Amino acid sequence: PSAILTMLGAVGRCCTGALQALKPGVTPLKAFNGAPAALFSRRDYAAPAAAAAAASGRIVAVIGAVVDVQFDEDLPPILNALEVAGRDTRLVLEVAQHLGENTVRTIAMDGTEGLVRGQKVLDTGAPIRIPVGPETLGRIMNVIGEPIDERGPITTKQTAPIHAEAPEFKDMSVEQEILVTGIKVVDLLAPYAKGGKIGLFGGAGVGKTVLIMELINNVAKAHGGYSVFAGVGERTREGNDLYHEMIESGVINLKDTTSKVSALLGRIPSAVGYQPTLATDMGTMQERITTTKKGSITSVQAIYVPADDLTDPAPATTFAHLDATTVLSRAIAELGIYPAVDPLDSTSRIMDPHIVGSEHYDIARGIQKILQDYKSLQDIIAILGMDELSEEDKLTVSRARKIQRFLSQPFQVAEVFTGHLGKLVPLKDTIKGFKAILGGEYDALPEQAFYMVGSIEEVVQKAEKLAEEHS
Repeated sequence: PSAILTMLGAVGRCCTGALQALKPGVTPLKAFNGAPAALFSRRDYAAPAAAAAAASGRIVAVIGAVVDVQFDEDLPPILNALEVAGRDTRLVLEVAQHLGENTVRTIAMDGTEGLVRGQKVLDTGAPIRIPVGPETLGRIMNVIGEPIDERGPITTKQTAPIHAEAPEFKDMSVEQEILVTGIKVVDLLAPYAKGGKIGLFGGAGVGKTVLIMELINNVAKAHGGYSVFAGVGERTREGNDLYHEMIESGVINLKDTTSKVSALLGRIPSAVGYQPTLATDMGTMQERITTTKKGSITSVQAIYVPADDLTDPAPATTFAHLDATTVLSRAIAELGIYPAVDPLDSTSRIMDPHIVGSEHYDIARGIQKILQDYKSLQDIIAILGMDELSEEDKLTVSRARKIQRFLSQPFQVAEVFTGHLGKLVPLKDTIKGFKAILGGEYDALPEQAFYMVGSIEEVVQKAEKLAEEHS
């Protein structure tokens, strides 16, 4: 009993000393009353400011990109950034788990070659911060905010933590508005919402990256907006090519300080062992992408579909968060129709007559009906041939094939591959063109005239040109 009393006395002295250290003459009740936010905090990402002497720990285990660090005191909060001391190159570790026994599990933001047990690690006292502001436009950074484009340091003094709270519900904007991309198939059949989340689903080599490049190009040129390309995992390999292709195609203008495009490349190691939190992590990130009263962030996420299977866990986890899905189909790409968007599989939440207008809605549904009818007739055509179809079905097939080709479009970023001048088509021209095809105004024109053009006027010009060549 005496040992227990001695221990309790020591604990009491420690507690009293800690409370007195807060401020002389502050009672425990007042001390807690002064910080209600600390007691009822929802989710505090911003770690407490670092003490004058940063807490230090030592590496106790290295397993690939996962590094365990032990601290004697002042355990860093989750999501804090730690730095490995005594290295030529900066290595940042992000706290992912508290393991107990004063040990934290961290994820390395770069290669862990050369790390040894016992190496000193310093707590920065805050999450990873990256430069923000106009100076970052047209630059490439890694996940810890260091420029990697060999164009010198980023001069901005502003930085922001990469982890932050989602906007408050009261700050969000409820108005739904189309983000016109200038891409016919997208604007007509599965329009994107300003501040929405869009998924580009497709297997390998069906055109996800080219579509993203065209969207970056069109947002900069048509809306004067800013675009950020974030490459995660294997997608970072495309970052270098994307950057140089954008410079060559004039999307990024290095001479123009107001360049509207910024590229952010994050090399984030694969989080093997953390898969159970995939849905939660996805939700935390997606909540921050929204429209507020100040502006909108629209995200376009290219999602690789393994073996073209949309039920795979990776694409399936993402579906719940999206406002629009653009599915890229290998069958359409094999027909030479680019962008290879599947018009029957792609969907959008704002495809509603109250948002897009009844004319747009009716034409989009009319186009999809004809394409669906054509799909149903393909088996009959394959077995019996076109001659066995009724006149009405022949007309459906003829219009569907023209629509299919008119949904193709030459991209500005792909001019080198296609040999066609890129086109950005306003929404009203897209609606006008498809309305005329549905109404049968262009039944007499050949299918070839509808392939790889912009507006319906170009179809007429191309048809006249084809007629001259054949005469």
